[in-house]
Amino acid sequence: MKNDFEVIVIGGGHAGCEAALASARLGAATALFALNLDCVAMMPCNPNIGGTSKGHLVREVDALGGQMGRTIDKTYIQSRMLNTGKGPAVHSLRAQADKARYSREMKRVLENTGGLVIKQTEIVDILTHPPARPDSNAVAGVVSETGMVYTCKAVVLCTGTYLNARCLCGGTIIHSGPGGLRASTRLSAALSSPRLGMRLLRFKTGTPARIDGRTIDFTRMQEQKGDERITPFSFENSPETIARKQVSCYLTYTNEETHRYIRQNLHRSPLYTGVIEGAGARYCPSIEDKVVRFADKERHQVFIEPEGEDTNEMYVSGMSTSLPEDVQEAMYRTLPGMENCRVTRAGYAIEYDCLDATQLDLTLMFKHIPGLFAAGQINGSSGYEEAAAQGILAGINAARFAAEAEPVIIDRSEGYIGVLVDDLVTKGSKEPYRMMTSRAEYRLLLRQDNADLRLTPLGHRVGLVSEARFMSVLRKKEVIEREILRVSKKIITPEPRVREFLRRHGSAEITTGVKLVELIKRPELSYSLLAELDRDARPYLDEASQSEVNIQIKYEGYIARQRRQVEQFKKFEARRLPEDLDYNAIKGLRLEARQKLTAARPANIGQASRIAGVSPADISVLLIFFER
Repeated sequence: MKNDFEVIVIGGGHAGCEAALASARLGAATALFALNLDCVAMMPCNPNIGGTSKGHLVREVDALGGQMGRTIDKTYIQSRMLNTGKGPAVHSLRAQADKARYSREMKRVLENTGGLVIKQTEIVDILTHPPARPDSNAVAGVVSETGMVYTCKAVVLCTGTYLNARCLCGGTIIHSGPGGLRASTRLSAALSSPRLGMRLLRFKTGTPARIDGRTIDFTRMQEQKGDERITPFSFENSPETIARKQVSCYLTYTNEETHRYIRQNLHRSPLYTGVIEGAGARYCPSIEDKVVRFADKERHQVFIEPEGEDTNEMYVSGMSTSLPEDVQEAMYRTLPGMENCRVTRAGYAIEYDCLDATQLDLTLMFKHIPGLFAAGQINGSSGYEEAAAQGILAGINAARFAAEAEPVIIDRSEGYIGVLVDDLVTKGSKEPYRMMTSRAEYRLLLRQDNADLRLTPLGHRVGLVSEARFMSVLRKKEVIEREILRVSKKIITPEPRVREFLRRHGSAEITTGVKLVELIKRPELSYSLLAELDRDARPYLDEASQSEVNIQIKYEGYIARQRRQVEQFKKFEARRLPEDLDYNAIKGLRLEARQKLTAARPANIGQASRIAGVSPADISVLLIFFER
């Protein structure tokens, strides 16, 4: 049997799906291996896509030509734009998903993508070329649990939380992956073997219980509806084409009785008995952690979210737990509206093996094994969106590696994907990494609304974005720039209707003619609101383009300042560091800096400056060394 591929993807989660689709769409003969093909793109934890900063990642994946945004637009049951009371840099789209439908839709896309083969099996080993070969230790293929050998030029590891996974609920330990699926039990040993030589970490995450919605009294909770006008995740869709009837979520709170019950049973939690060894997520703690760490808080928010339209199961967001099932039953019943609730699936913690991501370079390829890439939670990140973002980048670079083409790198000034990857491979993580807007120093430039303007040209250049879509983005950019120029020249005179308009909107009156752009900059006014005073020669712009014009005008000064900061950043990123540079021979570098730089092998001065233990003084020494 002929089992030759160019790219093999191991794992069918959100990273694996994006990696396999990107690779196949770029023309590489690709295979995706999953433990269970009925569970590709499964959501074992929260039933939603997006959220603060995560929405940015999904829109960037879409701008590059990825699939996640298109799939959630087809399968959402509620959609909301978060943080609208704050500046546009932190506006983030979030959608509740019909979990089962999302998985089915993604499987349909995988099955109907040309050049992609999907197969259900466990991969237990990675093959490399024998040491006698010039490309020693380069990837050669993979081995399945049944002994089948599949050869390839590149492999993408997307194993998620399944490596040596075990689920913990009180004193019960079940050796399985999330959602009751079997764990991958043999690949960890191969990865950490002397032949592959990977450093593995042990991380922990968790999930709350699911509740039968028929046993919840929603009248005692605060209803949370979706937005009346939907914003799509995919730039290829419009609000009108994806509009549908939405379901509601509900908000309730823990109380002192809840907290007292949890404190009384901490001795039964594996988190506090020493059974759990893995490092947990700082920004998504269990309810036990919340009660202990924030002892002064009288209550914590709990969101009741539907898991789909064809099920009664509700997800209890905010109450992840590994307490015993009997404790969970009693604990949840202390919440208003849940006094008679019935648990359908108990919450649990899950421990799993993952990689020290500092072994990867900025393309997500292992520094010491050419052709071997890794993406998603195996790299120490958390979340479906972080996984998808890494997946598409790894898939692109695996296909390009197989074709002997130059790799693609997205830097911190170009996208949240660049921030995510740079943080993981440069700094590493001692706990599951969660994307946040505060991690992006140029977040005013990296807004979710302009992801298409920023990254669609790159998607087109590598071959994932069609010519028609690329031209559409270019036209949008041109329309926005032309309109900003027009309103910068148009004069509004202080005629009666203008003064009346300004009074009506609580804005200071004008006594002489002013440029329209100056009125748009006023906090109480906006580009769309001023259409009433701008009827002559005002072109038609869709809602997204109007918003872009408004943002670019209102934040012009801040945007200009961040662009200047990016120019300085780019200078450091352009100063390449040789892979074989002997840092011990550079006089003036501190011992810690020499050790950290030697271990990390940064690609450039900019990346070196972000390594923990390398000081600004050390960077100055490096700069002087290269000047000489």
